[in-house]
Formats: sequence, structure tokens, C-alpha cells
Amino acid sequence: MTRYILTLKCPDAPGIVNQITGALLDVEGNIAESAQFGDPETNTFTLRIVFDSPAQAAEVDAALEPVAAVLSGVLTVRPAKQRRKALIMVSTYDHCLLDLLFRHRNGELDVDIPLILSNHTDCAHLAERYDVPFEHVPVTPETKAAAEETLLERVDHHGIDFVVLARYMQVLSPDVCAALEGRIINIHHSFLPGFKGARPYHQAHARGVKLIGATAHYVTTDLDEGPIIEQDVARVSHAHSVEDMVSIGRDVERMVLSRAVRHHAEDRVILLGPKTVVFS
Repeated sequence: MTRYILTLKCPDAPGIVNQITGALLDVEGNIAESAQFGDPETNTFTLRIVFDSPAQAAEVDAALEPVAAVLSGVLTVRPAKQRRKALIMVSTYDHCLLDLLFRHRNGELDVDIPLILSNHTDCAHLAERYDVPFEHVPVTPETKAAAEETLLERVDHHGIDFVVLARYMQVLSPDVCAALEGRIINIHHSFLPGFKGARPYHQAHARGVKLIGATAHYVTTDLDEGPIIEQDVARVSHAHSVEDMVSIGRDVERMVLSRAVRHHAEDRVILLGPKTVVFS
């Protein structure tokens, strides 16, 4: 018996679930989890099903492909044991990388991590500690294009499913964003008002911010404005120093990024244009 994860996105219409479950019945599929959402604004139906079947993957695909064609939908199905591969990129801040590596080692993140890429060497010791290959790819205005070519080569070579920017402090080019659309996850702070540029926590402290937050989202050519996967906040007050805010902010960033990575790795996120459906 094999456990599979199925996702579907298609135009909304009556009878979609019946058609999918009927195809699963043909391969003796037994549903363990099911979640669905119909978006009235886009008339789009989304579905995620976890099911068990004695059938081989090719048989399952053969049963489902005709249904997907009839529904004019995008359907994915994979064995649950076929883990997603994540390439992590990092600069000098190590808190998000360390959290991901710790959770990965403890079995909390159901992913494989074939490689860590960095434009600095500060985090190489963490990669060594957790026995993950580390590659230093310096980025300057003169070498940026070559560095991004290296990234795409590594993605192809390792069969990477998605890229995680664990505080990677470089803006990716439109070409990379297009090549990996819906496959790059970024984390950044979230404040009101929005503080951009250097030292955001210092700016927040100076303005008396009462909430510190973080947002994980897919990367697009619009900086920090891609479809949101996960968010969270923590309360602060006038009594918190800048150092306190930085520490609290890092905690929130760690939690939000790890949840976003887990959601994506488990096929719980479905893109709907500029927004997402995230099945719990």
C-alpha cells in the first residue's frame, strides 16, 4: 500500500470531487485526508487529497490524467515518501538556516536538503555541523549574472523542487524569478508602517511599534510583494530595547519560515494568481 498526495486546481464546476474520487476508486484509493476550496472571485476550485492505494504510481497517473483533462485542470500526484528537495540560500544571518537544519535533522521538515548556497562563508560551519554540502558563490555587481547561472545549474543538477531564501540578502533578477516562479520562498520582517532599507528594527523602535511580524512569501519581481504563504506577529512595548526587538523578530522569522517550508513541502499551498490557498 502506497500513500499519495494529490492536488488539483481547475475552473469551478459541479461534480469535480465526484470525478476525482471516482478515479481514485478505480485504483482502490482510500482517502485519508481531504480539503477543498472554491474561490468565487476567480471561479477556481482547489483540492488536496491524501490517499492510500495498492496501485503503482503509473497506474494512478493513468487513472487521473483523463479526469484532469476533462476538468481543464492542473493536477499533481506523488507518493508521499517521494520527498521534495529544497536548496537553501543564506548570507550572514544564520538564525533561519539554523532553525531549518535543526528541524530537518529532527524529522520535523519532510524535505531533503542537497545543498546550501551562500554569498558569504559565515554559515559554512553550520552546514558542516549538520552534514549538508555548502557552496560559496560570491556576488558582486560584476559576478551577479554568473552567480545566478550557478544557482540555476545547481537547481537542475540536484533536481531541486524549491529554493528557500533563509535571509539571503540579494535581490534575484527577473530571469531567475521567472525560471523558478512559485518555487522560491522568502522571509522578511513585517511592520506597520513598512520600514525598508537597512536597520528596520531600529526604525521600528524609533517609531514605537507595538507589533513585530514576519511574512513568508513566494518571490516575484515585485520586491517583498509575492503571494503570501505564512505570517505571524509578536507584541512589543515601549520597554523593549532595539536588541529585544531584534531577538523577538528573529524568533518570529524562524517560526514563520519553517511553517512556510513545511506547507510547501507537503503540497499544501496552491497559487491563485497574487494570493495562495494554504490547506492546514
